[in-house]
Amino acid sequence: MKNSMIEPFLMGYLLAINILAFCVMGFDKQKARKGVWRISESTLFTLAILGGSMGGLLGMWIFRHKTKHLKFVIGIPFVLIIQLVITYIIYSYSIN
Repeated sequence: MKNSMIEPFLMGYLLAINILAFCVMGFDKQKARKGVWRISESTLFTLAILGGSMGGLLGMWIFRHKTKHLKFVIGIPFVLIIQLVITYIIYSYSIN
């Protein structure tokens, strides 16, 4: 596929996965307050790894969710940094 076809798809995917990760953080926070069934931590991390790290991080801050769990406080930003580094490397190679 041409770059012109890939970029809109990729941007749409990233927008969707980040909105999903953000909403899932808020949904899980509501569930935590009610003391009912919860979304697993592995699901929250999977959404971040699949590209939703920014949405997950924003969800953590806005909903004040998982902010006392060190693996989230360190893990989600770490995933975001790794994704940014990979994006930079790919972008740098695509220019040359």
